[in-house]
Amino acid sequence: MLLTFREFSFRSAGVKRSVHLRLMPFIGLVIMLSTVSCKDDDPQTGETISFEQPANFPSPVYQFNDNGVTNNRFQLGRKLFYDPVLSLDNTISCGNCHLQKAAFSHVDHDVSHGINNLLGTRNAPPIFNLAWHSNFFWDGGVNHLELQPVNPIQNPVEMGESLAHVIAKLNGSTTYKTLFNEAYGSDSITSQMMLRALAQFMAVLVSANSKYDRVMRNENGAQFTTEELNGLTLFRQKCASCHSEPLFTDLSYRNNGLDSVFSDLGRGLITLDPNDNGKFKVPSLRNISVTYPYMHDGRIKTLSKVIDHYTSGIKSSPTLDPLLANGILLSPQEKSDLLSFLQTLKDDSFLNNPSYSEIH
Repeated sequence: MLLTFREFSFRSAGVKRSVHLRLMPFIGLVIMLSTVSCKDDDPQTGETISFEQPANFPSPVYQFNDNGVTNNRFQLGRKLFYDPVLSLDNTISCGNCHLQKAAFSHVDHDVSHGINNLLGTRNAPPIFNLAWHSNFFWDGGVNHLELQPVNPIQNPVEMGESLAHVIAKLNGSTTYKTLFNEAYGSDSITSQMMLRALAQFMAVLVSANSKYDRVMRNENGAQFTTEELNGLTLFRQKCASCHSEPLFTDLSYRNNGLDSVFSDLGRGLITLDPNDNGKFKVPSLRNISVTYPYMHDGRIKTLSKVIDHYTSGIKSSPTLDPLLANGILLSPQEKSDLLSFLQTLKDDSFLNNPSYSEIH
């Protein structure tokens, strides 16, 4: 893939933004083994920073050829992720709306909260396994992980900043000039360097160590309970056509019957195709028990009510996914079993990994 000067358009919270960027060309990664690992050991701390492809995962979309994993680059991206300097009034960081304990989503908040107490129109999605995504946000309005941060930075109801002003602030910081020099060999900070550092932090956030994963790997005798196993069987029968294993999303855009009349056109805002109106990206169900509330606008508060929506709350519209035309039939016991299985997708080691936390 070759990325050169062009205009990229971003839409989020009903706002369209544009930016001109130059990204150096990169070539595809040749995967020789079932597990891909890029690592760097910090000689001072001994901490190992790595990107590892789980053996049962497909090949990642994001490549590290021009952004090789190093401790300095990861730590720079980590610092930027939690630094409110990226916002206009220096009050909002990426970490404000993406909390580690909630799989880097905005737990218990319907929509994103920005500068000046402004509210967006969409729920902040979780951040993990992004190296396997080719498009980002609920509407897929960004097509590269290194461009993803531009959207919230420039959105007037989120961070309300401009790339030029952010870079000026970073270049005015002796601390950041040192960190960028250590990471990328130059203390003249550019937007490309900043975006690659953020992309490296996000790409390394891999979640693949839930109970489900341990059972699938037959690790240390891990086993499902009867209810969880019944739930997995139901899941594969009723849900896997959209939430396919092992990512638990097929990365498609679908209308899941929330509305008969759309207040948010979703994917249709990007493609301008009426057939995409009301369609949103199928979210991963990994860590689903901690990423409430649910749906693109956070309208559903609990997992049990999400299941109720699919069994009895589907609303018809011209773009409704055909798979949901008649809803999903589940008995009360089947609902309970399905909930039990979904709980096994929680990855505590990911949610509590100190390497991903804010540096104090």
